Amino acid sequence: MACGVSVSSVARYLSRAVLLLGLSLGLAACASRPQGVLAPVKANAAVAQKVDLLVATTRAPVAEPGVYFNGERGPDLSLSNIVVSIPDQRPVGSIQWPNRVPGDPARDFVTTQVTPMQPDQAKAWFKRTAGKPKRVLIFVHGFNTQFADSVFRFAQIVHDTDANVAPILFSWPSRGSVFDYNYDRESANYSRSELASVILAAANSPAVSDVTIMAHSMGGWLAVESLRQIALQQGRVPAKVSNLILASPDLDIDVFRKQVLEMGPKRPHITLFVSQNDRALRLSRLLSGRMTRLGAVDITREPYLSQMESAANITVLDLTALQNGDRLNHSKFATSPEVVQLMGDRLIQGQSVTDSTLGSAGGLGATTLGAGQVLGSAAGAVLTAPILIFESAGRK
Repeated sequence: MACGVSVSSVARYLSRAVLLLGLSLGLAACASRPQGVLAPVKANAAVAQKVDLLVATTRAPVAEPGVYFNGERGPDLSLSNIVVSIPDQRPVGSIQWPNRVPGDPARDFVTTQVTPMQPDQAKAWFKRTAGKPKRVLIFVHGFNTQFADSVFRFAQIVHDTDANVAPILFSWPSRGSVFDYNYDRESANYSRSELASVILAAANSPAVSDVTIMAHSMGGWLAVESLRQIALQQGRVPAKVSNLILASPDLDIDVFRKQVLEMGPKRPHITLFVSQNDRALRLSRLLSGRMTRLGAVDITREPYLSQMESAANITVLDLTALQNGDRLNHSKFATSPEVVQLMGDRLIQGQSVTDSTLGSAGGLGATTLGAGQVLGSAAGAVLTAPILIFESAGRK
């Protein structure tokens, strides 16, 4: 071909363009949302319930009403207390976006309070918010997420899981555009020290008994890298950080393996949600030089099955066969009612997941594979169960 451009290069470019176009069309609804949806309104307790969040962000602040932070990088870590009102009548796993501003608390997600905070005010928030176990849940969102998206999504997760935790959102600078993948990836890198400081602040507080970190998509790289940084600086991950949940992690599987090794043996238990039909991770694979993404591995095939068998204290939940979820199959952990219930009943509480656990979760079937199980049975199991579970050795 002329100009030294090969047929394979053109094919790769075209496949990338087609996938990018498909994703952009699938996300077009996000662009039609009104701006300023976070402007506080009064909410009647009879038609809505409230979720009280501590929000830490490395985004740049803006003066635009109801927006507060955009997708650019801020100079410092900012803290806010945001209270989200969630309507009573809605499907579990869904976010009811306002069609106009202000939203209607009877049918829309709205905020009732957005208050800037100083670090010394976090203690009072924790006393007001934490349940009796004094547990903290830190959530890190993923790629293509505007600030309001991160706030409403985490509020939905906290509400629908009915988790008895103090919820902390870490929102890093994502421009909220499918065309800004590289910018978002560098912004995650930009934010790792600040996330590490939030994790350490929670773990070092004598009032906190336990910390669970949940990260989605590109936020998975940020969460794992921050824990790795803490381990290298302090010799280990704090013992209070007991669980790390990675949902559809947009993370190079080779990089993940090295990050886990560098955390050392005293690291949290890791739970992975994976799905081979994740359309968003297909795009990520193309943009990252066709490197396999951790959130899209086929756990029934080599070399992944052997790698997971040799990695201690890791649970993999394969959601490929699960039908209910989002259109891109990228947020099933938050949009599938059964998985949301599972997280609330077991994972966020730091408990083990088994097929009997899932069998009682709304009748959702599952098959559990243990270390050393043969590939043939694994491949057959994934055809008969909506969720395929793999437990490596060393589960505490």
